[in-house]
Amino acid sequence: MWLPWEYGLVLAVAFALIAWRLAPTSPRLSAFAREATTISLLYTLWQIAGQLSVLGIDDAIARGEWLWDLQRTLRLPSELDLQNAVLPSSFWTQFSNLYYAIAHVPAMGVFLVWLFFANRTLYPTWRNALALVTGASLLIQLIPVAPPRLTPATQMIDTGLQYGQSVYGTLGYGIAGQLQALPSIHVAWAAVIGWGMWEATTRRWRWLGPIHFAITFLVVAITGNHYWADGLLAMVLLVGARWLGQRIADFFAHDSEKESVVPAESISLS
Repeated sequence: MWLPWEYGLVLAVAFALIAWRLAPTSPRLSAFAREATTISLLYTLWQIAGQLSVLGIDDAIARGEWLWDLQRTLRLPSELDLQNAVLPSSFWTQFSNLYYAIAHVPAMGVFLVWLFFANRTLYPTWRNALALVTGASLLIQLIPVAPPRLTPATQMIDTGLQYGQSVYGTLGYGIAGQLQALPSIHVAWAAVIGWGMWEATTRRWRWLGPIHFAITFLVVAITGNHYWADGLLAMVLLVGARWLGQRIADFFAHDSEKESVVPAESISLS
């Protein structure tokens, strides 16, 4: 449904060239194009990692079963019970499929554009946090874990296939790798939007961010694409990414301030 990694790379190069051309005449638009370059590269890495994680499907299923058993031991709510509660309603089942497929990337794009223009002070922190949590997730996902819908022990079905709304093609390819269950980048990105919007504005519609996060957390389970643990790990990673993202933003802001200060010795009186 979304662009393959090759197109993401082309977009990154195009945005980089635009940023370079606009730098002398329009610094603000040039800065926006640089940010678009960064996000395009993140998207490209996400897509490439999805193809790398197809290795070892048998081991991936075994890890999925282990995660499922662990959640039962910890007495976490059953994803199967949630799915069974929604399945009788074709409307809500198809809504969950479509939300999983459609909202993920566009919501992040809208959020980043909005934050860039609405709160430039906070933008670098959340840009850094997004890059860090995505990178950490991709590294962990190199160890494949089968999602609930591909783990027989869960008895969960693939609701996307049931209604012809699956975003996946051949195993391991498509919008992202099918064995990238742990952690959930869907939940990680939704958490970035929810937390970021809540922090960036005091307007009433900041609730849209947490609402998007809550819906995403539910639909990834309803559709059989993620375990609760996938989302919980993503949230833990985001806490660390947010802290480190702030430190990085402060460091570069401090360096920028020092460079902008003209040393007193260099000022000559005439």
